[in-house]
Amino acid sequence: MTALEQLRQHTTVVADTGDFLAMRAFAPRDATTNPSLILKAVAREEYRGLLAEVVAAHRGEPAEMLADRLIVRFGGEILKIIPGRVSTEVDARLSFDTEGTVARARRLIELYRDAGVDRRRVLIKVAATWEGIRAAERLENDGIACNLTLLFSFAQAVACADAGVTLVSPFVGRIYDWYRQRERVDYLPENDPGVLSVRRIYQYFKKFGYPTEVMGASFRNIGQVIALAGCDLLTISPELLGELQASSAPVRRRLDPAQAQAMAIERVRFDEKHFRFELNEDPMASEKLAEGIRLFVADARKLDALIASA
Repeated sequence: MTALEQLRQHTTVVADTGDFLAMRAFAPRDATTNPSLILKAVAREEYRGLLAEVVAAHRGEPAEMLADRLIVRFGGEILKIIPGRVSTEVDARLSFDTEGTVARARRLIELYRDAGVDRRRVLIKVAATWEGIRAAERLENDGIACNLTLLFSFAQAVACADAGVTLVSPFVGRIYDWYRQRERVDYLPENDPGVLSVRRIYQYFKKFGYPTEVMGASFRNIGQVIALAGCDLLTISPELLGELQASSAPVRRRLDPAQAQAMAIERVRFDEKHFRFELNEDPMASEKLAEGIRLFVADARKLDALIASA
């Protein structure tokens, strides 16, 4: 079997792309998108028609509304290809606005409903700030499943699980990037800080019976992916999916809930003060969270400009 086929025996494979045409080659169960991926897709000739169609049908609406319509349109096309769920991101400019996040998430769900898509096939992506976690808690109580993204720390993960979110997406590659640049070390998968972060979160969730799913994200190489075989889900770029499909490297389960339940792990809780302090104490997590929000905001603005010029 290929490495990709072996991985699927242990983990649900998710496509990390807005390029729904590329998904057909890898048959993922789920897919995840963000404004950066949508922006990259609509810059390509084969997707420009979708942008023109959305703008023509709703000309005169504010750019933010047209952006949501475009993102939902991509999500709808993706759901025609995959059997599972698509993650759709709330505008990162609302990362510190609980009320704004809740309102935007509900609007996205309404747009999906208008397109004939059941909300059970949609995960609303929200940045794992304190405000974003509180918004997700409210959305989950309303039956809207959430994927908490830009997650770099254990404190973020625990706060998300205690809020009852459906899924968290710890960013393996961006954690790796930070430590590699700081320490000038090319980490092997077994001591990769990003891999170790996901393992710790997974073990904690399984130890204490949290239903929140763990989806490793933002991979830099297939070694990181293989080192997390057994994680609930892994969201992987088409480029790395292609490498896994072309590889015959052995893939064995590395994360197992039974092993986690047998581990000696201390239970912790994070109120707002404790959460903010722990995040501040972790320079990698605080820097990468701020940087990630800035990058997503920059791409959201680019998408607005592209829509305005269409």
